[in-house]
Formats: sequence, structure tokens, C-alpha cells
Amino acid sequence: MKTYYINATIYRGGRLETGRLAVEGGRVVTAGEPRPGDRVVDLGGLCLVPGLVDVHVHLREPGFPQKETIATGTAAAARGGYTTVCSMPNLCPAPDTPATLGEQLAIIRRDAAVRVKPYGTITLGQRGCGELVDFAALAPEVVGFSDDGRGVQSDELMEEAMRRAAAVGKPIVAHCEVDDLLRGGYIHDGVYCREHGHKGICSESEWRQVERDIALAEKTGCQYHVCHVSTKESVELVRQAKAKGLRVSCETAPHYLLLCDEDLQEEGRFKMNPPLRSRADREALVAGIVDGTIEVVATDHAPHTAEEKSRGLAGSAMGIVGLETAFPLLYKYLVLPGVITLEKLLALMSDNPRRLFALDGGVEVGDRADFTVLDLGAQYRVDPETFLSKGRATPFAGWDVQGRAVLTVVDGREVYDEMKVEN
Repeated sequence: MKTYYINATIYRGGRLETGRLAVEGGRVVTAGEPRPGDRVVDLGGLCLVPGLVDVHVHLREPGFPQKETIATGTAAAARGGYTTVCSMPNLCPAPDTPATLGEQLAIIRRDAAVRVKPYGTITLGQRGCGELVDFAALAPEVVGFSDDGRGVQSDELMEEAMRRAAAVGKPIVAHCEVDDLLRGGYIHDGVYCREHGHKGICSESEWRQVERDIALAEKTGCQYHVCHVSTKESVELVRQAKAKGLRVSCETAPHYLLLCDEDLQEEGRFKMNPPLRSRADREALVAGIVDGTIEVVATDHAPHTAEEKSRGLAGSAMGIVGLETAFPLLYKYLVLPGVITLEKLLALMSDNPRRLFALDGGVEVGDRADFTVLDLGAQYRVDPETFLSKGRATPFAGWDVQGRAVLTVVDGREVYDEMKVEN
């Protein structure tokens, strides 16, 4: 039996077209005419797109189930329209050996609602220093290698890590932060910081390590991806690297595109790492997605308990949630005003991450049937109390947004259904 999704506006090959999609055995098949016994779902003109992909999420399990679990995090992902997420390795135990990675994989197989691709760590214990992991042993089960949450401090260690990653055909996905430049800071070292007596994180702490890593990527030939860029200098460094033809890419997140340090409030929901930067940085990031320098928008979904986020800017844990708000925020505040097109947004959130990280799934014949149905007319307000994620901390609470996932399909299975499609 096939399932036909008819009367859809389908995003294929970089453009939108009216048509239908057929699924059989978990894959997209040629969409002829439905036959007796086939299942038909009338989408009524809604937009059907390849499932969204988030290459930067924190699912917190194993180790920190009070913050999030693979079950709750992937339920939030499905609700947000994501069919694939890549889970960061700041876990306990960290996935730094086949055995510790195996603990995470077992939970994924048991509980994940969407496809989860884990990262392995770069260093043992995810310390950003010390001894490198066995890249070859981890490579078959990981999407790449990252010490996210920590920058690798030693130039020599990062160079060797890149050589080993290149040898196994996996990217280095780097959290760029020079520890010696942090100086106890926790928000951007800007006007708000100085006027309110806070300790600042300078922009150089990010871009200086981006600069170093790009030089090492050129030297080693490693595929290199920069996590959550937040500064104008980082954008320009990546732009120059791409102009030289290097295998360098980067991501930013919705909060860096829509907010800056002028928007800060004395609440933990405005605290993340890297911090909200200046207006000039935000404008450079928007320019970077417009001109293609920034190819990926990820969420850096980083849930914490309510208590951990209740201590203001100075005392709260770093991190906010984003899986359930990313698309509607960017559609409302970048697409509808004409800053970017819907096609560009879908490239940033689906096509490009899938291409850069060699991830499967989509809407072409033969693809694993991973897709999302979007109601682009839905208007509502962000209410953290309705989130499926355990995390509630978002700077966008109360914002008016537009567009939502109403059906999310992974491997042909409907894993989130707001349409209440009958089977």
C-alpha cells in the first residue's frame, strides 16, 4: 500500500511546485494515480518540504535527564518540523569511545522520535585538551567530531585532530573560544555589559580561534564547520575562506539573527554561549545568510532546568531552547519582510545541512521519506509552557510568529501530527 500526499505545494530542487508525493516502504516513490487500497492524505495546498535538519542540538542524555531526554528532545524536534538532528557530545559519559557512544546509541534506538546523528568528541572527556579520541573507531557511528562547549586550545592538538578527521572522512565541527580571552565574562562585552556592571566576553575570543582553525583546515585539507558564529569578524573570515575554495562552512542561530545585546534583559533566558552580540554583528550575520557565507541555521537547542535558568544573567546556566520556535520565528521576521525568500530559508534549514553533513532523507524519488508539512498561514504567540521540550528558557517568549509544522514524517512514519490525519 502506498500513501499519497495530494494537493501539496512541494519544495523540490530549490523551488516550489504544486504536486503530490507518494510513499511506500519508508521511501519516496513515483507518484502515479492512487489505486484502491492506497491511503490518500489531502494537504489542501499546504507546503510540503524536505524535513528540517538541525546540526546542533543538546539532547542531554545520557547524563542529564532532568534537563532533557532523547524522548522529549526529539518530540520537540518533530513538533518543530525537524526530521534529523545532530546531538552534541557534552554528555556523561561523553561519547569518546565506542563503549560510551554505545550508551547514547542504545537510548536513541529505543526513544528517538526523529533521526538522531551523534557527534563524537575530539578529545577524551571532551576537555578541549589532553588526548585525542580514536577517530577511526568512532567514525562509523558519528556525523562528525566536536568538543562543543569548549574550544580546543592547543594549535598542535587541533592540527592533529583535523588530520585524523580528514583521514576518516568526517568534519571537525568547532566551538571556537579562546579560554585566555574569556576573563570570567558571560555576556557580550558591549554597552549593556558596561552600563549594568556585568563581565563581558570579547568578540576576539571567538574569531581568533576561527582564524586559527581556518588556517589549519587549509593546511590539513580537513572539512571544517564553525558552530554558532556570532561576530562580524567570524563571518568575514569564513567568507574569505570560501573565496579561497576551502572546505569551510559555518552556522548561526535564530537568536543571533533576530536579537542583539541591546535586547538583553536581566533574565537567564537571554544568556547563551556565545552571547548576543552587537547590532553590527547581527547585521553582519544577516548579510552572511543573504550572500551565502553562512550556509546553515541551527538552533543550539540547549535546555536546562527552570532553577538553573532562574539566576539572572550573572548566575544562570548558558543556553536556551529553540527546536519548537526556529522556523516560525525566521519565517515571520526574515521571510515575510522580504529579507530572504522562503526558498533561502529552506536551504539554510534543510538542503544545506543535509548536503554539508552527508545526511539522507528528502522528497525525491528514492529518498528516505523524511518530510514536513508546513501551514505557512498559522499565526500564534510563542508560549514556552506549551513546549514538548523540558526546557522553557527562550528570549522569544510572547513573540508573535507565523508558520508551523503540522505533520512531520520520518522514514515514512508520521511522528508528529497536528492535522490528525487518519490512518
